[in-house]
Amino acid sequence: MLIRSWDRGDQAEWREWLAAGRDFGLLAANGAPGQGPVLVPTHFLLDPDAGEILLHLAAPNPIWAALRADPQVTLSVTDDYVFAPGHWRGEPGTPTSYYASVQFACTAEIVEDAAGKAAVLNRQLAHFQPETPEVRVVPGAEPFGPLLSGLRGLRPTVREVRAKFKYDDKKPAAEQYAIAGLLAERGQGLDPGARAQLLRRNARRAAAPASGPAGPAGHCEPAATRPGGCPAG
Repeated sequence: MLIRSWDRGDQAEWREWLAAGRDFGLLAANGAPGQGPVLVPTHFLLDPDAGEILLHLAAPNPIWAALRADPQVTLSVTDDYVFAPGHWRGEPGTPTSYYASVQFACTAEIVEDAAGKAAVLNRQLAHFQPETPEVRVVPGAEPFGPLLSGLRGLRPTVREVRAKFKYDDKKPAAEQYAIAGLLAERGQGLDPGARAQLLRRNARRAAAPASGPAGPAGHCEPAATRPGGCPAG
């Protein structure tokens, strides 16, 4: 994904954006030669401090063969997207898309042993279903233990994070702010979310000291050397 300097999101920004309930994305693995990538929509659990992601998929999923051939994957999360008509944006009247997107470049480890799979599932349950702490997966024990053979866990280690918040930050701040009113007036689909992001970015510009472009979105050291997850971008 192309990220212009004015659209780049830093680590604090993308962490806060994802923490607001955005835990569903598109996992992409490299396909066999001559074929396209293998794409899997999935829920996931991000541990940004540990620099890892946890998820599970059914054993027959075609992504497993792709991962055994090449463990490099990308997990992409996109939200708050809308179409901005050209007549909203001044001369020369070029339409565009507004959206927020975070991409994690990872090296994935397949989890196949029962205890490891149960650990992945239990961490996901604690995140997605916190209201039932008594529901846990125990290998060999009913009701979920016998079902472990039907799935595999996946533990992608994050190597790099790329974050983009595309909301006309290149335009003068007053023009950008005016578009928020047009999004409110239209009020369709994801307009409220996009408007909130646009206003947040606009306020961020007003509060920022005059300086160069934002730093990189984030980078995770390899697991063997990583001191504490993703350093600030």
